[in-house]
Amino acid sequence: MQFPERFSNLSDYAFPRLRALLEPHEAGGEAIHMLIGEPQHAPPQFALDLVTEHAGLFAKYPANDGIPELRSAIADWIARRYGVPMDPDVNIMPVNGTREGLFNAAIALSPEAKRGKKPAILMPNPFYQCYAVAAVSVGAEPVYVPADASNAFLPDFTSLPAEVLDRTTLAYMCSPSNPQGGVADRAYWTALIELAEKHDFRIIADECYSEIYRGNAPDGALEAADAADADPERVLVFHSLSKRSNLPGFRSGFIAGGGQAIAAMKKLRSYAGAPIPLPIQHASAAAWADEQHVTANRALYAAKYEAADALFGDMDGYFSPTAGFFLWLDVGDSEKAAVRFWKNAGVRVLPGKYLSREDDGTDPGAAYVRVALVAEYDEMRRGLEAIRANM
Repeated sequence: MQFPERFSNLSDYAFPRLRALLEPHEAGGEAIHMLIGEPQHAPPQFALDLVTEHAGLFAKYPANDGIPELRSAIADWIARRYGVPMDPDVNIMPVNGTREGLFNAAIALSPEAKRGKKPAILMPNPFYQCYAVAAVSVGAEPVYVPADASNAFLPDFTSLPAEVLDRTTLAYMCSPSNPQGGVADRAYWTALIELAEKHDFRIIADECYSEIYRGNAPDGALEAADAADADPERVLVFHSLSKRSNLPGFRSGFIAGGGQAIAAMKKLRSYAGAPIPLPIQHASAAAWADEQHVTANRALYAAKYEAADALFGDMDGYFSPTAGFFLWLDVGDSEKAAVRFWKNAGVRVLPGKYLSREDDGTDPGAAYVRVALVAEYDEMRRGLEAIRANM
């Protein structure tokens, strides 16, 4: 029995690869898990209570477009956060977490050919693995654009040849970035939007870490597009309650952007997708309407970053992220370091090469490990101290 060749170049997913790497070795202490970006802070109790209050609605199929209360709460949040008006009925689509939307965006929006050639889909390198599988699923060429220390861990899409840009259909951009914590400012977004206008492609802006930051709130793609008076179809943004509200199990996020793109995404889901369950939609609407729990959440992460800075701040090449909840540590060889941290201290981190792709003989993730700062503070600090002791 044959399998599709289009997936033949995909490596195993990151976490099974890590298990295979570490299984032959005994842990050097009580296990401290710092590899998965699953928030461990307490979720807002009011959201959990609302699920219980509306539990009877689990007996009903949810409408494809999402309940009006949720779409309105999302539009109100965008207006408060970014100052951009959105029509809840036209420009907003609730989704089962951002991964569903990020994958389906390629299916719904990337044409089979552009200018008579194979389409290209751009993405940063390292990258969220969903981007690559979305590209190959629609027969597009994934184009990996380095996002390393030389460019503040942001991909320079403007450096690509015109031939590639002219056949580009989508550009995935993550800010704040996973895994590095780089943040695109207004100038970066504006330049990318101008490039997209010139070469006629859409920007898929993955902003699911946007509410975990130190200092000023990160700029967003929607506000940059609005300020530039860009084609409203040029940008789609993706947000989630998983990180913002410590609700990863809700699988509750949204897409916002041009009405034509949103309509295409809704049409696809009517055939091949599933809306968020109704009790979770009601609780999600309340979560988007509340900022108090988000502010408290940010303070917890800020304390963790202060601890990280104190431990690693004197290390050559240390990058202190201003957003997100990962450290991207230069350890020389990511797999060797991951094994060493596990064998010597029982600390599990993710090798950076499992999130990147070698291109032109270089791999921007090979020397790094991703360290998730999601555990309770004391456990997280013990993990960081063990990493530093075994660098």
